[in-house]
Amino acid sequence: MDCKTLTLFNFLSTFISIAELIIHPSNEVNLLDSKASQGELGWISSPSHGWEEISGVDEHYTPIRTFQVCNVMEYSQNNWLRTNWIPRNSAQKIYVELKFTLRDCNSIPMVLTCKETFNLHYLETDEDQGSMFREHQFSKIDTIAADESFTQMDLGDRILKLNTEVREVGPMTKKGFHLAFQDVGACVALVSVRVYFKKCPFTVRNLAMFPDTVPTDSQSLVEVRGSCVNHSREEDPPKMYCSTEGEWLVPIGKCLCNIGYEERGFACQACRPGFYKASSGNVECSKCPPHSYTHLEGAVHCDCEKNYFRAEEDPVSMACSRTCC
Repeated sequence: MDCKTLTLFNFLSTFISIAELIIHPSNEVNLLDSKASQGELGWISSPSHGWEEISGVDEHYTPIRTFQVCNVMEYSQNNWLRTNWIPRNSAQKIYVELKFTLRDCNSIPMVLTCKETFNLHYLETDEDQGSMFREHQFSKIDTIAADESFTQMDLGDRILKLNTEVREVGPMTKKGFHLAFQDVGACVALVSVRVYFKKCPFTVRNLAMFPDTVPTDSQSLVEVRGSCVNHSREEDPPKMYCSTEGEWLVPIGKCLCNIGYEERGFACQACRPGFYKASSGNVECSKCPPHSYTHLEGAVHCDCEKNYFRAEEDPVSMACSRTCC
């Protein structure tokens, strides 16, 4: 390992704490998050003197693992780093989020080779390839470049410029895949790698429940039929459409609360004692008319008080009147 590599490694190992705490959206499902690993990731580096795994800490002093390479003092670099096998679960399209730093070539004196990019590849398989690693089997996703690179002055000032790049891959058809990172002569550190897919998360709309739904890789929307919440019935069949971005669109139809139940929040709840509801619909329960009562929840009418009555043909909304002498 040359002196330039040591400078980069020592600096990063004590300064990975620039990574911010991020809460990911509810419609993103992680398949891999390197920051979540407490131990060695065990990814394969080829050749062995290329990418190197080191430890760092995040902003909460939690250990994280990073991979770095900086063989800029040698010609003809071709260093590969391959992840473990990643099951794709139900995903048809995946997203790869890379957080990395990259050294400005002009800030490194007397280098023999220097690039400011690296390559991202993937290999779909139906089973874990184990330690078997054949570079020619991988397909290139993209060349990754930094929006910001850091210099020797940044090192002196302890400023680390973190880049974030996201790439889409799909359609995925096999049970899982490996990712690979190819260095051809850069001074780069992979701070974190996150692989995820998007889903339309469980939701309740118009008193209908819509389950977690994974969109297809195509641009077409997925039609999803909703089911009414407890104590409700369909007025029009509830439907929504799940987009490729994991967003629910175009709600159609709705459900109505049963008699004795009213809409509260995202559910149909029983009328409280002293209230009633005689017809289905999304209206509030009504207070018992004068001289009537109910002590039970979910009442569909109120009973008259002692010595008060309501004629059979009278609506339940009418007040009870006193009996004649």
